[in-house]
Amino acid sequence: MTFAVEPAPTPTLPVRGTDAAFPVHRIFCVGRNYAAHAAEMGAEVDREAPFYFLKSAHHLQLAQGNVPMAPRTENYHHEVELVVALGRGGRNIPQDQAFDHVFGYGVGLDMTRRDVQATAKAKGRPWDTAKDVEASALSTPLEPAANVANPAQGRIALKVNGSVRQEGDLSEHVWTIEEIIADLSTLYTLRAGDLIFMGTPSGVGPVQVGDVLMGSADGIADFTLTMAPPLA
Repeated sequence: MTFAVEPAPTPTLPVRGTDAAFPVHRIFCVGRNYAAHAAEMGAEVDREAPFYFLKSAHHLQLAQGNVPMAPRTENYHHEVELVVALGRGGRNIPQDQAFDHVFGYGVGLDMTRRDVQATAKAKGRPWDTAKDVEASALSTPLEPAANVANPAQGRIALKVNGSVRQEGDLSEHVWTIEEIIADLSTLYTLRAGDLIFMGTPSGVGPVQVGDVLMGSADGIADFTLTMAPPLA
């Protein structure tokens, strides 16, 4: 078989401590998974069921070096999150087996065109162009699950130019890792290579060209990056 056009390379993340590359299949993002963040966005948390949005795997970028701003926004926001990488897939995964499907963990940013999102919400339109943005799914290299003592607990934080903007604890997730994996597996056939961005604590806010962002989650990973001008 020949391709009509050159296929895009498979998006990957490095695996810390190895020379292996983790191939990324899909990126699922959990909405309103911290009550304080939901409140700052003018919403309440409904424990009945989590909800999700997706980002293209080709919008993934390592959380390091220079990261381009998005075009056509005046209010580009940071959202620091735990990243869960699946090493096994399946459907209807029981919660007590969910961690058997986890390959590793990272720390990332779900970058958001907040003004675009607000306009879309006000008009009852989808807000894909607010979230599914080039270079808007940022992640550290993955830490293998065997090296992470407790991914459900620990401080997660983001500094912008040295000042703390976001701070929370992984134990504050409204829906836990195992609940999310189990629930997602009733909506999709999960695959090895899927990433789950687990939601952000309160304190989201805008960034500008030249801002230095430093994120971390205790016992998992940390990153430093600089916001650069939009891609030409």
